[in-house]
Amino acid sequence: MRSMTGYGHAEWKRDGRSVTVDIRSVNQRFLEVRFNMPREYMPWENELRATVQEHVARGKVDVAVGTGGNNGSQLAIEANVELARAYVDGWRQLQKALKLPGTIDIGLLQGRSELVRIVERRGDPGEEIAVVRETLQRALRNFTKDREREGQALTKDMLARIRHLIRLQQQISKIAANLKDKVAAKLRQRVTALLDGRELKEERLYQEVAFIAERSDVTEEIVRLASHLEALEKLLRGTDPAGKRLDFLLQEVHREFNTIASKSADLDVTKRTVEARGEIEKLREQAQNVE
Repeated sequence: MRSMTGYGHAEWKRDGRSVTVDIRSVNQRFLEVRFNMPREYMPWENELRATVQEHVARGKVDVAVGTGGNNGSQLAIEANVELARAYVDGWRQLQKALKLPGTIDIGLLQGRSELVRIVERRGDPGEEIAVVRETLQRALRNFTKDREREGQALTKDMLARIRHLIRLQQQISKIAANLKDKVAAKLRQRVTALLDGRELKEERLYQEVAFIAERSDVTEEIVRLASHLEALEKLLRGTDPAGKRLDFLLQEVHREFNTIASKSADLDVTKRTVEARGEIEKLREQAQNVE
């Protein structure tokens, strides 16, 4: 089982160039993957997102791709030839119109920053994207390891709570098995007190006991509860994404304990269902962190 929260990092370096990938995730009911990377890699965003989705089932995942060094880029001087030509033509028109002596040369254009600029010419991003893919894969492996490490801690805690619920279910089952005799004894005691020495009709008493016992019978709920708890334990020991299934099973377990509490008037059963609901609430909180 994996946690929805985690972090993964990977870096590539060569010839003064570098690519880094950082992956962070937090809890979220559904899967959302967001990329923050240089604009030239945007044409491959859908492909890279699909790669992440192969490793993550749900959660909010942020992927940051960074570059360093020259990364195949080169600085170059770019001249604005058309603007320089316009300058020269303009000066020549003035020289001709005003009959000015002298020659027009490069000195006329020096110092005019708008005529030249420094530009960065990057390498082919199609060649660089292979490095990004490989670095992303390594970051994802580290990301998965981190989530599995936290998932192991969650699994240990949740399994302990489920074993506690199983013990409570077994105790309730034993109490319920003797509940009919207990109900009969209490009813006999109360009816005898009400009759105040008058004759007690056993047949009528047994009918009332049967009616109360049937109404308070929790056998079906106990059987379903045992099945749900077994499924929970098996789910937590598996390797597939468990979060959504875990939410559903905990909901069913909570429903069965509630039904048992409402049908059974026994104090010992009530105490155990209250204790069980506390454990279920803690399990629900933990389930919010599970993928």
